[in-house]
Amino acid sequence: MKPKSITTDLSLTDSELQEVFRIALAQKEALRRGKPLPQVLKGKTAGMLFEKASLRTRVSFEVGVGQLGGHSLFLGAQEIQLGKREAVKDFARVICRYVDLIIARVFKQEHIEEMARESRVPVINALSDYLHPCQALGDFLTIREHLGAWEGKTLAFVGDGNNVARSLCYLSARLGAKFILAAPQGYGLAESFLAEARKLGKNPSLLVMHDPAAAVKGADIIYTDVWASMGQEAEAEQRQKIFAPFQVNAPLMARAKPKAIFMHCLPAYRGQEVTDEVMDGNQAVIYDQAENRLHAQRALMTLMFS
Repeated sequence: MKPKSITTDLSLTDSELQEVFRIALAQKEALRRGKPLPQVLKGKTAGMLFEKASLRTRVSFEVGVGQLGGHSLFLGAQEIQLGKREAVKDFARVICRYVDLIIARVFKQEHIEEMARESRVPVINALSDYLHPCQALGDFLTIREHLGAWEGKTLAFVGDGNNVARSLCYLSARLGAKFILAAPQGYGLAESFLAEARKLGKNPSLLVMHDPAAAVKGADIIYTDVWASMGQEAEAEQRQKIFAPFQVNAPLMARAKPKAIFMHCLPAYRGQEVTDEVMDGNQAVIYDQAENRLHAQRALMTLMFS
């Protein structure tokens, strides 16, 4: 039987989720000590379909596959033209006969779901328009390292209720953190989504607010992302005006706990959603986040193929 696909933040059981974090920390320490990693992908190939431009996701997955003994094959958007030149199910049914794992960074969540249904090999959601589960895994690994625990911590996400916000909301609910989204009217999270997330586990405290100052008061983590994601370029100018009051700056950070950390999934538009002062300040853990994408994703693949 093929390992399970990771299409959403709910694909892992609670025990599997905790195991990913355990493996990530253990492998990170092993690398620090110069010890070898398990070669669970030896002789295996990962096909990496990327419809969207990428730095962290592509490099971290390629490096992670290599560290586990495997080989990665990059498949660009123009070569594949998913859903245009070739139907999603045809792509999945063909590529799974060549590779042992599909890693897909796509525009549509439904394409991820269809690939997972049609493929003989597991599929990892490396980003879709709806969710970014690998980002959230790396982020919560970073929170654990810097704050020691998740339970009882407050994560305030300031900005658009986008794919990153949804994944962080899901994991907050599962791991016992309080999640608050501060977004302009019409840019929050659907009530149906919140209702689903509240059913997940330890802490049903998931809120959407429209006042960033109130949202970050006493928070442990302040998180933001770009105001216009890839695919929303036509809305960028309008969104800059709407989201301007939601910039994360020093006065906003000052309303959080004194030892609060600042997070951003990157890339960032400095001077828009966040100021240089915050990005380069001592509360920012953004580069630890970027590094932990590697450790979390490698742990996920280790779990899948062990």
